[in-house]
Amino acid sequence: MRYQHVCLEAIVTNPPEEVVTSVEIESRLAPVYEKLRLPEGRLELMTGIRERRFYQRGTLPGTISAATVQKGLNAAKIDPELCQALIHGSVCRDQMEPATAAAVHAAAGLPKNSLVIDVSNACLGILNGAVIIADMIELGRIKAGIVVGTEIGRPLVEATIDKLNNDPSVTRKSFKLDFASLTIGSGSAAIVLCHDSISKTGNRLLGGACRADTSHANLCEGGVDAGETNDHRPLMSTDSEALLYAGVDLAQETWEKTKSVLGWTNDDVTKTFTHQVGKAHRSLLLEKLNLSPELDFPTVEVMGNTGSAALPTAAALGIEAGFVSAGDRIALLGIGSGLNSIMLGVEWNS
Repeated sequence: MRYQHVCLEAIVTNPPEEVVTSVEIESRLAPVYEKLRLPEGRLELMTGIRERRFYQRGTLPGTISAATVQKGLNAAKIDPELCQALIHGSVCRDQMEPATAAAVHAAAGLPKNSLVIDVSNACLGILNGAVIIADMIELGRIKAGIVVGTEIGRPLVEATIDKLNNDPSVTRKSFKLDFASLTIGSGSAAIVLCHDSISKTGNRLLGGACRADTSHANLCEGGVDAGETNDHRPLMSTDSEALLYAGVDLAQETWEKTKSVLGWTNDDVTKTFTHQVGKAHRSLLLEKLNLSPELDFPTVEVMGNTGSAALPTAAALGIEAGFVSAGDRIALLGIGSGLNSIMLGVEWNS
């Protein structure tokens, strides 16, 4: 992927207000911890996650996404009539049909001559959507577009707690498959892209690369199983250790390809934003890619793993905090179960 005319006009986040600590989650799992003789503080110790945030119970992803889109358009100062693509890219959706993007498009008041679709690809949906919009801009089909996604983590976390507490056969081995589900948080983020002819920032999306290793598709599997939860809350099973190493291996391949496409070396990179899973993942990823942790902006400690919203949320918060300056070359390092990886390079000029 190489782009000559695509600008990244705005990245915004719209996080929940309610904070739920790892200590609180462990307190709700006290019977399981006592039965398995697990030490208190294990969740934060293993993941680095002190807390995560949740939207109110019953919140629909599309409701939050509509507000996030408006925030993104305001930040980009783009005429909504020019925004001719709206992609909803999170795992969480309002319903199976129609696309959640439809309700978000209507609420945002975007034009009728728009592409309006959902794109779901685990933790990469928002980045996938950004690439689709960038391709359309580069082809001259549209002047601007926005990809948005909202992950509602509460149902998964609470269903996992209930499952563990009600499972008389739970063991340390089976507990490990549910452990990653306890790291999930809620979040919402949007990326606005436009043609350079209407850009006010000059922040150029230069391109990047994508790679897949679908031989590892079974390492993280989730969905709704009414037989397990007695309701429609989702559950997820994750081989965290295998996923960590397989994901980082794929990331190494993708990073080498990305540098080749962009004509970069590691020395050209001045900032990075990664998919936020946990402290072990971030540490190993940056080590294997030979990138300094000082170049990266971590958020997982206070946001948890917010799925597809994690990387753009880190970028939005980093930009708000003044972490990014004019002249920076930014690497967006995305990884998602499946396994898939997308990595993009941005030249920041605003």
